[in-house]
Amino acid sequence: MIALKISDTKTFMNRLLLSDLFDHFLLSEAVITKDATYTVNGRISSSFYSREEREAEGLAEYDILPYARLRPVCYQMIRGKYTPVYFKFVLLLSPANTASVLAHSLSSITPDDVSGIFLNVFFQNGVLTITTGISYTIYVPDRELEHEWDAMAKKFLHRHAIAFEEE
Repeated sequence: MIALKISDTKTFMNRLLLSDLFDHFLLSEAVITKDATYTVNGRISSSFYSREEREAEGLAEYDILPYARLRPVCYQMIRGKYTPVYFKFVLLLSPANTASVLAHSLSSITPDDVSGIFLNVFFQNGVLTITTGISYTIYVPDRELEHEWDAMAKKFLHRHAIAFEEE
């Protein structure tokens, strides 16, 4: 796990909320505190969609909604005259992207061994920070996959001209 302090909050927020840059992630959770605290649970409600509707909507393989579907909701909660006091976005790689990361890594970890590969975005006390993380379903003695994910996250930010400092 690494922590990266984002140098240009405005540019990052525009990319997070107004572009499709993070749309390939799933949104596990968002917590936004302004005048009140708003919480978005990205877990798909099983009683909302029929199996056919989930397939038609391209959601059959997901338990958690794609960030693209919830980005407008998050934007509406954050936008306005006042800066939020706090927010947290827990972004999760999709199953396909998790499999891709695992295929490109030097690790022997399989998709069944991983319950999530995360990018956490926090804003508090005027500081915007990203942390990386991986949740396993098994005990993993080496941290090779975590180091690989950390490097991939930094490359992603560099490739999209998002300046950061490693904390």
